[in-house]
Amino acid sequence: MFGGYLSEAIDREDVWLPMDLYEYQARELFERHGVPVTPGALATTPRRASTAARGFEGPVVVKAQVKTGGRGKAGGVQLAKTPTEAGRKAKDILGMTINGHTVHSVWVTPAAQIEREYYLSVLLDRANRAYLVMTSPQGGMEIEQLASEHSEALTRVTIDSLTGIDAGLAAEIVATAKFPAEVADQVAHVLEHLWQVVVAEDATLAEINPLALTADGTVVALDGKVTLDDNAAFRHPDNVAAFAGPSGDDPLEVEARAKHLNYVKLDGQVGIIGNGAGLVMSTLDVVANAGLAHGGVRPANFLDIGGGASAKVMSDGLSVVLSDPQTKAVLVNVFGGITACDEVARGILGALDILGDAAAKPLVVRLDGNAVEAGRAILAQAAHPLVRMADTMDDAAEQVAELAATTQE
Repeated sequence: MFGGYLSEAIDREDVWLPMDLYEYQARELFERHGVPVTPGALATTPRRASTAARGFEGPVVVKAQVKTGGRGKAGGVQLAKTPTEAGRKAKDILGMTINGHTVHSVWVTPAAQIEREYYLSVLLDRANRAYLVMTSPQGGMEIEQLASEHSEALTRVTIDSLTGIDAGLAAEIVATAKFPAEVADQVAHVLEHLWQVVVAEDATLAEINPLALTADGTVVALDGKVTLDDNAAFRHPDNVAAFAGPSGDDPLEVEARAKHLNYVKLDGQVGIIGNGAGLVMSTLDVVANAGLAHGGVRPANFLDIGGGASAKVMSDGLSVVLSDPQTKAVLVNVFGGITACDEVARGILGALDILGDAAAKPLVVRLDGNAVEAGRAILAQAAHPLVRMADTMDDAAEQVAELAATTQE
């Protein structure tokens, strides 16, 4: 499905890890490669936010810096008419939690007089071994909402990785997307330079939302998202030094990184553990669908334990997932291959034994593949009070969604 979980979690092969950037970091890369941006300053205290606002004429916008969407709805984006007010707004925003992410810094930038908002992105399409441009004359909303409510307005164009996007192709894409004639040349220019961000920085996603037409007739990127491919980090030591530090990152993601786990924090109630990125991403969508019938229960994380499912690996994974206070129930979805299901079953029981009282939330386990009958028999014989078994992924998703919804009540 074209849902939030495939794009929100991760788009990768098993060994791929994302380096999601904060808005101000994405803006830095945009500026580096000629994408038009607005000025701004980063502040970690209300006083610094007030000082930053004094450097600009007129009202400013104070924006929470978190690696998640929904900032505006959560109150993380505020207009301030004076430097003093900017300090007060920063005080309100700093320390707040947005979708499980704590705000440690704000970006202070001049308020723009927006006439129109557009959407523009370039992302890696691994399934087709190409890149995909998505663009629309309608912007300012989440891409999932745009795709759902205005699918006819979203243009998708596959880009050959070898030929890329030059000025001519950029102009063709903009024309196909039916951008107004008065901004077409500017949008094409932005698209061409956004492609340069992807290529030069080894990005798997470069998104501008909104790309705004301002009152003076110029087109400028007012917000951006960039994800860098960690496999290419050795080519970009400066980016690693500047962007990859744990400061301000979600503490669970920092803990998971230290345990060498492929983990991404999401905003939901169902912990997800699986082996293989494709299986985990499918599980996210199935759980999200099942959750619709249980009060909108959603996945709380992406966690791929890879090919190993030993007691130690499973214990590390469960420890991280169960540490999330939003998680009410956990789904372990494993397809046995090189690591057989009986070994997985022993790993789960061993992990629960290691965690002891820390493992206080229900688990639904779905095993399939190599030695599945033996694995199920081991779990059945153990009869652990926290563990339930499911035969299919749909059944597992239904069970865990119901458990999570019931635990919330």
